Amino acid sequence: MLKKSDTNRMGDAYWCVVSGSELWLPGGALPKGCAETLELPAHEAIEIGHYEGLPVMWLCEEWVEQPLPLTSLREALTLPEALFLLASKAVQYGHMRQTMRFCPQCGGRNHLNHNQLAMQCGECRTLHYPRIFPCIIVAVRHQGSILLAQHPRHRNGMYTVIAGFVEVGETLEQCVAREVKEETGIDVTNVRYFGSQPWAFPSSMMMGFLADYAGGTLKPDYSELSDAQWFTVDAMPPVAPVGTIARALIEHTLAEIKKTLREGGGK
Repeated sequence: MLKKSDTNRMGDAYWCVVSGSELWLPGGALPKGCAETLELPAHEAIEIGHYEGLPVMWLCEEWVEQPLPLTSLREALTLPEALFLLASKAVQYGHMRQTMRFCPQCGGRNHLNHNQLAMQCGECRTLHYPRIFPCIIVAVRHQGSILLAQHPRHRNGMYTVIAGFVEVGETLEQCVAREVKEETGIDVTNVRYFGSQPWAFPSSMMMGFLADYAGGTLKPDYSELSDAQWFTVDAMPPVAPVGTIARALIEHTLAEIKKTLREGGGK
């Protein structure tokens, strides 16, 4: 973290000005430049990383005097992955500061500890770090098809893979099987890890898996989903945007299906 004396003479930096899950993205990019030119309060800024040799700074929107147009973090998915992850980090720190105003142990007032990047109680001195909620997200394949679902919040016809929060006392693999069963009625097997993505909406960690259909009849849970279907590679609906782990899971599964079909191993 930069000290105040450092921020007063710092040069160019990337700036993450955040409020909730929104941030300042002029021209669709993170602003880059010196604080004075951008009219930003350098003395409030907190360094959260580096990108291409420049510091990346976090500021809460309320610390900035000028009104700034903010947009959803989703608009930052087109940024280079390393920069998107730093923007996500800033959003999660902002969320921590907004939602951890009081200590859950003693009820005392929390304040931001700049050295630890955590909220610290002014009474019992307990440090409270950003909460991270573990979630699974899984692409399920059945021969030449992929299972995709549509949620009520997806109003543009977009389909995506199954996802859900991990419950206390279950493994990630158990969570995969449970979420797929609860939301679609089918059983899965051969659950294997794919990759992960921090997802600051507001504080999730998405852990991606691949799985194969094991049995059961597809019966969407309409309290959770608007629809769920098996789709083939030549009849795909609109899917999750590029930059999301959902899209990566879908593209990987489709590539595997195409490979199998080329080799004549399935339909």
